[in-house]
Formats: sequence, C-alpha cells, structure tokens
Amino acid sequence: MVKTRVRVILLALSLLGGACAVATAADGQTTPSENQVKAAFLAKFAAYVNWPPAAIGAPGDPIQLCILGRDPFGAELDQTVVRQRVDLHPLLVRRLAGTAGTAGCHLAFLGGSPTQSVAAMEEALRGKPILTVTDGSLGTERGMVHFMLKDGRVRFHIDDARAGQSNLAISARLLSLALTVKSRTQPS
Repeated sequence: MVKTRVRVILLALSLLGGACAVATAADGQTTPSENQVKAAFLAKFAAYVNWPPAAIGAPGDPIQLCILGRDPFGAELDQTVVRQRVDLHPLLVRRLAGTAGTAGCHLAFLGGSPTQSVAAMEEALRGKPILTVTDGSLGTERGMVHFMLKDGRVRFHIDDARAGQSNLAISARLLSLALTVKSRTQPS
C-alpha cells in the first residue's frame, strides 16, 4: 500500500517534469513528506501556466513564487527551486507577511496570517495575474489551485475559471492531473 502511494506520487511528479526531494524511511524506501510533495508541485506549476507578456518580464527575469503569511515549507521549498528554470526564467522564492508587496509575484501560496486571512489574501489578489495556491490543511478557502489530501496522497483542485479572470492560461496537462476542474466555460 505504501509502495503504491509512493509510485503514484512519483508518477504524478514525473508527469509534471520534476522530482521532489526525498527522505529515507526506516524500511529503506524513499518517501517524500507531504510538504516536500507540495513544494515540488509549487515549483513545477510555473511551467504549466502562461502569464500575460507584460507580467512575465524579459528573458532572465525571475518567476517569483511568493509565500504569503504562514510558510509550511521553509527550506524544503528553497532546496526544491535551486537552479530550476522555466524557459529562460529562474525561479525565485519570496516570503511576505501578507498581500502588500506582491508586485512581481507570479505564484502566491496563501498561508494566512494573524492580520490577514487566506480569504482576504485571495480577495486582494483577485484579477491580478498571480496564480493563487491554497491548502486544505489551512482552511476551506480555495485559490486557483487548492491542495488537499485524498487517500493519503497530495492532490489538488483547479479553478480554471478564476485563472481566466486573471488572464492566466493553465496547461491542459496540468488540468488533467487535478481531482476537479472548475471550467472557464459553463455548459449551456
């Protein structure tokens, strides 16, 4: 059962084109922690999102992955993004107390803080070309991407309609990995 879960997690990560850091378990198997898996997904999401040209900057400008409020990843995220690039853009991690100072952010993990809830962060970023990511372990408020555990595995939901409102295009490849997708177009 554990081996199967590890294989599924690693298959999903390989589909995203990356691997996550691993910790060695007592049985000799390598098993990534929940935060390592989430950090790996966060680092890879940028490769599957298209931003408006004005938002992405010139070749060589970094793609900024911003952690707003509570940071459950710490050094794991920093280690995950080391030397990673999306096209000609290096990844850069920034940590902010809240939504003030988010100019330049391309992805924002909304951790909430004592002074700004996840819902308030989401509302402050609504309509901006920033892919918002939330975590079910921190509450029910959902960003464009929302992590959750299902059957002991890290999975995610995608709100493609909200991404479209922010002029972001999420790749069909990433959409296919989501548990659910809120579509841009509603059936008539």
